Amino acid sequence: MEQHQPTLSRPRSSALDAILGQTFPLLDDGFVRVIDYLGTDDSVVQAARVSYGAGTKQVSEDRGLIRYLLRNRHTTPFEMCELKLHLRVPMDCWRQWIRHRTASVNEYSTRYSVAVDACQTTRPDQWRSQALDNKQGSGAVLGPSLGAQLSQAEAQFQAAGKALYHERLAAGVAREQARKDLPLSTYTEAYWKIDLHNLLHFLALRMDAHAQAEIRAYATLIGQQIVSKWVPYTWEAFLDYRCNGMSLSEPETRLLALLSQGKRDEAKRLLVELNWLTDKGAGLKESREAGEFRAKLSRLGIEAPW
Repeated sequence: MEQHQPTLSRPRSSALDAILGQTFPLLDDGFVRVIDYLGTDDSVVQAARVSYGAGTKQVSEDRGLIRYLLRNRHTTPFEMCELKLHLRVPMDCWRQWIRHRTASVNEYSTRYSVAVDACQTTRPDQWRSQALDNKQGSGAVLGPSLGAQLSQAEAQFQAAGKALYHERLAAGVAREQARKDLPLSTYTEAYWKIDLHNLLHFLALRMDAHAQAEIRAYATLIGQQIVSKWVPYTWEAFLDYRCNGMSLSEPETRLLALLSQGKRDEAKRLLVELNWLTDKGAGLKESREAGEFRAKLSRLGIEAPW
């Protein structure tokens, strides 16, 4: 007997369809464009309910299921959705981006083609000092006078690098060799395709306040302008549980329990036992973990016991 096969239709996001191919500008000459996508929030819940078949769920349950999946780190259903972006990004920013090895990437080749004729520039009010408490982070903005000097020197350096590159090309030097002294501020382009689970991991790291400002701008735009339209239930849950939520380690849970019972001295003794607080003679010094816990207490409106 011939079996009836249900008619399949591709899940569509009308909100994302409306911005397919639209260029979202970033920095001075960068951009992000949506090229294609696979799946929607419906695809996530369909994958999670694959053993139930059709007609066993209500639409009102989809949001709750997605929130349950994300809250409890059931990540496989989110891998059923994919997003393909066209990016133009400075090479120094791209170095960080490409460390996320869970995407499929095809980058513009400067062996085959002449390099993108653009460099990221820095306004005088955009130069940042080195952070004192983070070896890989930025601190306060430098003064306007120094910023103006730095921007002028940057423009001269970029112009010299560009001129040298084109002189080499004109002299017949191979493109793969002529490019070697181009500055890291030179823009590159790539197609970047990634599933939703790994995209959320990228966004959680690169939207964070500790991420470099330039890549944070890209991640924030991708999240707020693209992902929020594509999978709104997933985006809502991601903000609630990953970005704006709070996790507690086992020691933090013990400490919070003591503080909730008013046992501040016991909590302080436990901090010392954990080596989160050490006596340096000039007062107690907190470890990085203690500092992170203090920040969590501040969010909860609880005064730290040290």
